Amino acid sequence: MRAIADVCIIPLGVGVSVSREVAECERILRESGLKTKLHAYGTNVEGEWDDIMAAVKRCHETLHAMGVARISTNIRIGTRTDKPQTMEDKIEKVERLLESRSSG
Repeated sequence: MRAIADVCIIPLGVGVSVSREVAECERILRESGLKTKLHAYGTNVEGEWDDIMAAVKRCHETLHAMGVARISTNIRIGTRTDKPQTMEDKIEKVERLLESRSSG
């Protein structure tokens, strides 16, 4: 099943900066073959449900191997069966609505 997910992996107890751990997870997500879009508080991920879950699991395993004792992950997942949809489709639709509102 195709899905679009918003994933925020939060390493706990590693200090104020988590950029090293975030970069490692971003590398894993990108290398998994999934379509990704990094943003300020997480990553949008597009692909097959099982592939997304497997990549998130690899992130947890890798961070634990790096010494992170605790990780909290927030995931929002959307699926639909009526038509194929990409991350770009969702954004473009809203952008078109904003344009039509400002030019009208």
